[in-house]
Amino acid sequence: MLEAIASARREILLEIYWVSADAVGETFRTILASRARAGVTVRVIYDAVGSFGTPEGFWKPLEDAGGEVREFHPLSPFRPSFRLAQVEQRDHRKILVVDDVVGFTGGVNLARPWLPVEDGGQAWRDDMVEVRGHVASELRTLFYKTWRRLWLRNLPQSGGQRGAPKGLVPLSRKPTGSIYVLASLRRSRRSLRREYIRRMKLAGRTIDIANSYFVPDRAMRNALCHAVLRGVRVRVLVPQKCDVAIVQFAIEAMYEGLLRRGVEVYCHAGPMMHAKTAIIDDRFVTIGSYNLDERSRTKNLEVNVAVNDEAFATYVRRWFDRDLEKATRIDLYEWRARPLARRAVESIAYALRKLW
Repeated sequence: MLEAIASARREILLEIYWVSADAVGETFRTILASRARAGVTVRVIYDAVGSFGTPEGFWKPLEDAGGEVREFHPLSPFRPSFRLAQVEQRDHRKILVVDDVVGFTGGVNLARPWLPVEDGGQAWRDDMVEVRGHVASELRTLFYKTWRRLWLRNLPQSGGQRGAPKGLVPLSRKPTGSIYVLASLRRSRRSLRREYIRRMKLAGRTIDIANSYFVPDRAMRNALCHAVLRGVRVRVLVPQKCDVAIVQFAIEAMYEGLLRRGVEVYCHAGPMMHAKTAIIDDRFVTIGSYNLDERSRTKNLEVNVAVNDEAFATYVRRWFDRDLEKATRIDLYEWRARPLARRAVESIAYALRKLW
């Protein structure tokens, strides 16, 4: 990502949930400001909740260099763009597009936890995908859809009142080609949730899912369990210890029902597993920001890239298998022996899942 930014000649677009005022965030801000001073158009969208701990003046060096920065749904009622009805909607996407040629998306935020331990980080396990060509242009279009919405709400900004540029690639209702963008557009055929369920229903051999906040709704659970009944092997990889305690208990509330119906559940040991990846039949892969939980389904802006390619799917599944080798498989009978107090906490956490 840093190399792509450094090579930019015309435009850099960054849409990110969490930017931290640490070594990672400052490194990205510095190189973005450098390209802005060189005359490159630099535009950034960051989420107010995801970047809650980032100081207000963090982006000033970039703005002083000519870059434009917009906050998604600010929390302060004193901001002109504050809307109480929109406070719960967050921008959970991670998008970087450079020169309308190369794009990136996945689960990685710009913060220290994703750095290797030797660099002072926590080595969180995550996935990102780099794309080129038409799909990068689709990511660019998605960025500008959000950018224009924020502009229309008169969000204070530097660099003038500019909305989306002309010449954006339209996001067709039905994607063509083997690589395409999926988004949290519930009424569109590009809907992430709809594509997940459709692919699960079409699965003939395997469904492999790595998801950091795995609390799927009933329709998605049924799709997984019906796949098992068809003879499909379903494996789900979740964190052994989630970074959000209430989410961890809600995830664990799902174990027994899934295990009883034949779904294999594995817990990723070690650093936090933050990936949002699915591989189906070693043919279809989706990687992005979409968690299988209520917030991603109903409240967040999300984005994934879908790839229909056997070689790529096999490559991604090998990494999934490596993670499983180090993971702990949950045994149904051992899990049933957990204390009643823990069961009660799990039930409460699951009952509150729509409030997170």
